Amino acid sequence: MSLLPDPNYDESRVPAYALPDALVTQGGGRVTTPDMWRAARRPELLELFRQHVYGRLELDVELEVEPLSGPMPCAGELGWRSELELKIWPKSGSGERALTIDVLLHVPRQRPLGAPVLIGLNLFGNHSLHPDPRIRLARGWLPQHEELGLSGHVATEASRGMHAQRWPVELVLSRGYALITAYAGDIEPDFDHGGTLGIRALLPAFERTRPDAPGALAAWAFGMSRLLDLVETRPELNAARAIAIGHSRLGKTALWAAAQDERFALAISNQSGCGGAALSRRCYGETLLHINQRFPHWFCPRFKSYNQREHELSIDQHQLIALLAPRPVYVASAALDRWADPHGEFLACVAASEVYALFGLEGLELSEEALAQSRSVGRHIGYHVRPGRHDITPRDFWHYLDFADQERKSNAN
Repeated sequence: MSLLPDPNYDESRVPAYALPDALVTQGGGRVTTPDMWRAARRPELLELFRQHVYGRLELDVELEVEPLSGPMPCAGELGWRSELELKIWPKSGSGERALTIDVLLHVPRQRPLGAPVLIGLNLFGNHSLHPDPRIRLARGWLPQHEELGLSGHVATEASRGMHAQRWPVELVLSRGYALITAYAGDIEPDFDHGGTLGIRALLPAFERTRPDAPGALAAWAFGMSRLLDLVETRPELNAARAIAIGHSRLGKTALWAAAQDERFALAISNQSGCGGAALSRRCYGETLLHINQRFPHWFCPRFKSYNQREHELSIDQHQLIALLAPRPVYVASAALDRWADPHGEFLACVAASEVYALFGLEGLELSEEALAQSRSVGRHIGYHVRPGRHDITPRDFWHYLDFADQERKSNAN
């Protein structure tokens, strides 16, 4: 890997830039109605993101679900926990090969049928969510993290509950929400060439070598949609109130999954930064050069051609957020996470607001109130900046669940 330049953390060094207009088509036409957005601009933007950023992953599959354990009481009797095995089979091609994903499901006791559900991938295995020894240890390759009990790229007993603070199961269940999660590495291991072991390996060879070949983020987003397929088969879950949620690289994933799959009723991006909610053109913190050098497998090959040429992209990340309209979306930052460019994430939300306005919905405006730490703002585009560093915390989840409750009450009226 070549030596990377130091990141820019100086606002005075942010280059002058003009954002591509979310409401002007490539042909120069102005989008003035929701119907025009849906028929013309939205498909166009999705195609641009597939061609230039995340890649194209189109795969016709069949699903097979097998129960592994449960339902059993959990979280101090707040809910029920089940483990499932989800197999994904390609309908054409190498039919003898399937991708196997271990799925962990929590359902609130107070709402045993039709619960709204958070759908999110985890970075270190389902067993990392909770120290309960009954949860199956992740199989296959895992990131190295000896401080948290992962050694030799395999799960160990010492790694149980290593990220319990990032997944406040008790809080989620107490608020009447279900949680379904799977290890992202079951869908695709997070290392260069991990595509040979994941969902991309089910694609024809020529689709894995094109300039718009899918990266790992596209693979994980595809997996999130398959979890939503599973939700649709479960009477204890309300698929119409499915929420895509993710932190960091998986925050990027949640946005891209929900942008493509309109079945997601809400998307939550926690500190997703470059290639997620932050504007690329600001060149602040992590840039395209940094992310493509450090994680060459995340995006499509063509995305690398924009290293240090962000201004030549025909799209920027405010348009990714806009692709959620008119569905609600929540973006959160942390004050000390300058690498993820909190201000760039907020400005992307502000710029996306013109698309929400097209639907008669309130977005975000530039204001001191919106940038006050720990204060949640926004009605259809939610935002907060939390004190602290790169992480997802119970405090963040409080804001997310309040936002989701607000949306539920609005739909009920």
